[in-house]
Amino acid sequence: MTAHDNRIDARDWSLLGLLSVLWGGSFFFNGVALRELPPLTLVLLRVALAAIILLPLLWVCRVQFPKGISGWKPFFAIGLFNNVLPFSLIVAGQMTIPSGLASILNATTPLFTVVVMAAAGEEKLQARRIAGVITGLIGVVILRGWNFGGEGFWSGQGIGILLCLAGAFSYGLAALLARRLLPDSPPLGTATFQLLASSVMMIFVAGFVERPWQLPMPGVTTWLAVIGLAALSTALAYIMFFQILRRSGATNVMLVTLLIPVTAIVLGHLVLGEQISLREIAGALVIGSALLLIDGRVLELFRRPAVVRR
Repeated sequence: MTAHDNRIDARDWSLLGLLSVLWGGSFFFNGVALRELPPLTLVLLRVALAAIILLPLLWVCRVQFPKGISGWKPFFAIGLFNNVLPFSLIVAGQMTIPSGLASILNATTPLFTVVVMAAAGEEKLQARRIAGVITGLIGVVILRGWNFGGEGFWSGQGIGILLCLAGAFSYGLAALLARRLLPDSPPLGTATFQLLASSVMMIFVAGFVERPWQLPMPGVTTWLAVIGLAALSTALAYIMFFQILRRSGATNVMLVTLLIPVTAIVLGHLVLGEQISLREIAGALVIGSALLLIDGRVLELFRRPAVVRR
């Protein structure tokens, strides 16, 4: 299957489900780590530790490093829009808004991706896909509910909302860049090299703004959250992300953001024993319908075959 099919096969659907678990955990890890770490320092630790984790795999899989400045340019571009900007914007937004609201705003990523890819001429702006993404957003809102922050919602959290939306838009741009600049790069190499490039950029950004070397040493809980964020929600997640991107396309891989709130609620029920309400079930059903609408194959079952006249 190529990225131009606008379809997702069973393998990539399963990978999307697992990826939603890994990225859904990032909101939890962020929430824990931000209690002791400033946002830019947290992003620096996330990308740097993830890159360190993936480096030995490059040697095992014999993936060659890019050669020269021209070879590294695409990875710096993707790292900027896929890591540095969205990670920084979202964690900064989470300092003023709850994780639940941040996950909903993150779910706007497919909508931004559809528009970006269509504007760039990479994927057709199909009414079916637009309707599916909007339906999915409605499902996410139903699933999470409206009670995100109490009184003063817009006045007290408006900046955080805008920051998270900007992060979602940045993900859409990153998908376009990865599709154009690195169509044949192996997923492991793309994941590692963009994280290395992001680490270099974040060293300067975090060093200039927050001076992390002057911060007190975080506690064990914070370090466990950072390690989980780097190993699971970044290193492993990006290998899967770029694999799905190559096979099923940019818009399809971004559907994972619609699945993240669903998996978060299911995990809360299975792991923490949290109750699932009827509203959450209804929201999950709407999201499922949206994903089927975007995929399109179910709609073809209801189409009548054309009658050939002689």
